[in-house]
Amino acid sequence: MAQNPSERSADRSRLVEIINARSFQEGPAIKLASGKTSTFYFNMKPTMLDSEGAFLIASLILDQLEGVDADLVGGLEMGAVPIASAVAAVAHTRRRNLPAFFVRKQAKEHGTRALVEGLAEGDSMAGKKVVVVEDVTTTGGSALKAAEALKSEGATIVRVITVVDRLDGAAETFKSAGLDFVPLLTLADFRS
Repeated sequence: MAQNPSERSADRSRLVEIINARSFQEGPAIKLASGKTSTFYFNMKPTMLDSEGAFLIASLILDQLEGVDADLVGGLEMGAVPIASAVAAVAHTRRRNLPAFFVRKQAKEHGTRALVEGLAEGDSMAGKKVVVVEDVTTTGGSALKAAEALKSEGATIVRVITVVDRLDGAAETFKSAGLDFVPLLTLADFRS
């Protein structure tokens, strides 16, 4: 069951505190995955791998998925893996079945050579309604890469959710691609 608005607001505020303490850095210019440089940086792994941080991220994502028909949650390795895993686990506590998966940046050269991992033998993405998750979104390129790979395997992307949107063009990227995009937090939550 989704939380009421005051609980959701409290969870958002607490997640901002955790990210500020564990994952937000400001200082000299650093190169981002998008190729851009910035004087602020979100290294979300310390928050995503923290017990409370993981729980809050998963809970807030599930709140955003109330009423959304979805079969699976996942995204591009590495950032989406801990998020999708936490969402799948917390979904179970809400009596919702929402298994996780992840998309490799490139298919393995051995074993199953699969691009998408986490599906049971015999399962495929064909006909699945999928939520793509990401830790930090700048231009949207990484999540879009995952979405395109999933679409090519027959999935329908029902929503893209990021923990932090850096407000650097992702919303426009997803709108142009016809994808529903929801950030849990934005850069504005961390800069005054």
